[in-house]
Amino acid sequence: MTISDRYREITREVQLFVAGLGEGGEGEAHRRIREAGKAVAALNELIESVGDIPRIKLESTLTPILLKAHQKLDQARLLFEEVGEEDRAARSWELEQKIYRLLNDL
Repeated sequence: MTISDRYREITREVQLFVAGLGEGGEGEAHRRIREAGKAVAALNELIESVGDIPRIKLESTLTPILLKAHQKLDQARLLFEEVGEEDRAARSWELEQKIYRLLNDL
């Protein structure tokens, strides 16, 4: 699977994860979902054009976006753990690991 395909797959998985979180209501619940949503926003920046990026520029182009998405998912994961939402925290961790593996392969 190409880097571009893996990027798109991760983006879709993060989108599905965030969509499954629902609206979140007020306060801290909203903050957890908002942080995860920021990961989607970061990844969506290049979802359409990732395949057009020359191989030599993939690392410099994708790394900042992947790091930002990883950071936002990590913040959401910590917030999920604080309130005992272990399933959501575990799913967030799985997505973080996929992003990390893609970063290593760049």
